[in-house]
Amino acid sequence: MKPAGPLSLNTVTVKPLTLAQAIEACARHGIPGISPWRDVLQAMGVEAAAKHIRDAGLKVTGLCRGGMFTVGNRADALDDNRRAIAEAHAIGADCLVMVCGGLPQGSKDLPAARGIVRDGLQAILPEARAAGVTIALEPLHPMTCADRSVLSTLGQALDLCDELGAGTGVAVDVYHVWWDPDLARQMARAKGRIAGFHVCDWKVPTTDLVFDRGLPGEGVIDIPAIRAMAEAAGWAGGVEVEILSHHWWSQDPEAVIREVKARHAFC
Repeated sequence: MKPAGPLSLNTVTVKPLTLAQAIEACARHGIPGISPWRDVLQAMGVEAAAKHIRDAGLKVTGLCRGGMFTVGNRADALDDNRRAIAEAHAIGADCLVMVCGGLPQGSKDLPAARGIVRDGLQAILPEARAAGVTIALEPLHPMTCADRSVLSTLGQALDLCDELGAGTGVAVDVYHVWWDPDLARQMARAKGRIAGFHVCDWKVPTTDLVFDRGLPGEGVIDIPAIRAMAEAAGWAGGVEVEILSHHWWSQDPEAVIREVKARHAFC
């Protein structure tokens, strides 16, 4: 097995740390990439964060997240996504990851919700293209369809990319796609359109379907096999470790980062 691509640390993995602390930790541990979430970015201040990241010599593999088009008022959702595009541009992010939103409150109309997502993406794409920010559609596991994302498969995400055109791509998170029986075919179809590659693991048993992710190697996902599919499709970017886990958030962040580095090398 050849070495994995360059490591990128998603700030949610070290949730107790501020963004400034996460940037400094990446530099200290020789991790060349970082992917902040918008809450920690805004807490630090976008301009200050952009300077700190540049000064540390880090690559920004993504900004998480835009989307949520089905939540609340349409105008507010579009305004928030336009702010997210500006933030991604300011920090030089490779992409803006889209978690598109679940069913609107009180609705059971899944096709209509997917139409809202499509229309929202179409509305913000001109700003994204003008800013040079790739919109990375991240399909989420079907368990989140009602409350987080009506975009459930890589095939659906690629269909939207086909429809929307330039400036779109996909963020492949192994936690959300590993189960898909059509994954190999859809990964091949994604050639040249993979904007982000996220790794973690599915533990057995899983005690929480959102906040019990494992570090690579702790669970049942064949991460090297999916990584090989991504590479065959032309992906050559950073391996973004994204661990939403009450267990790992309770550990010493320095120990977590050391463990992430070790598992990146061997898992």
